[in-house]
Amino acid sequence: MGRRILAIILLSLALAIAIATPLLAFTPFGVHVLATTGIVAPTPTPTPIPPTPTPPPKPVLTVQGSPPTLNASASYLVDMDTGNTLADISGEKPMPMASTTKIMTALIAIRAGDLNQLITIKQDAYDEYFLHDGSNAGFAVGEQLTLKDLLYGLMVPSGDDAAIAIADALGHTTDNFVQRMNLFAYRLHLFQTHYADPDGLNWRNNPDHYTTASDLTRLAQYAMTIPLFAQIVQTQSYSVAATAQHRAHTWKTTNTLLATYTGMLGIKTGHTDAAGYCLVFAAEHNGHHLIGTVLHSTSEFQRNKDASILLNWGFALPLLPPT
Repeated sequence: MGRRILAIILLSLALAIAIATPLLAFTPFGVHVLATTGIVAPTPTPTPIPPTPTPPPKPVLTVQGSPPTLNASASYLVDMDTGNTLADISGEKPMPMASTTKIMTALIAIRAGDLNQLITIKQDAYDEYFLHDGSNAGFAVGEQLTLKDLLYGLMVPSGDDAAIAIADALGHTTDNFVQRMNLFAYRLHLFQTHYADPDGLNWRNNPDHYTTASDLTRLAQYAMTIPLFAQIVQTQSYSVAATAQHRAHTWKTTNTLLATYTGMLGIKTGHTDAAGYCLVFAAEHNGHHLIGTVLHSTSEFQRNKDASILLNWGFALPLLPPT
């Protein structure tokens, strides 16, 4: 009888230990007891990792004083590396934009088109420049070129014929393509921009064709993130060899600053009587990248001078920690 009672006591003690051991493992006291008795190994105390020191902010081009006085009616300058606006002179004033319109035309073509698609030059493309004294890439009716070659004809010599040919091919009608331009402008939050045609010649004098220096700069900043666009607008000369589908063509850029301003990266010239002389430009110097716009300068010489003065001022700004 005594042995049976002893056996029951020992069995009960064993069950108590079996139940208590995992419960103790979840309390600081239990862990200490189990480690002291040797039932479990003690958990090593982790060595604290010192916090990584916060690096000091990188100095950025910082505006001090006022931007230079320019001949242009409106101007805008942005630091492409930070997105900071450096100069804004009437940058939100809606104005005619001339052939800087073709930035949006090229952007939609690159985004939505097949670069290898053969596009036929139709009569309306030829008439656009021939009847209205526009700039052109020298296309003849019936020629067929790839969309990629047409993009060079659009941006390098500023071909109004190329703009209409691209709009016809990708939009089926010019009006449909212009609707795409306006929709994309809205999606990019360019709320002070509206298009009436794909080339900016605006020989109909449509008051609904306008933009601002600010909107143009922001549009170009987005476009320059696309490698093909950036490559085209930096091209000074482009040639297309003759094929069975088209004649040979050689185009020279309308942006003479590509040859005269060190570090110039593009982007697009423009000129009509209503818009004056316009330029959207980007340049690099000492690892800094600036992008901007001048609208309605009084001559091509003055336009280039305005852009150069604004860039020189921007690159000369002091480098200070951001506030």
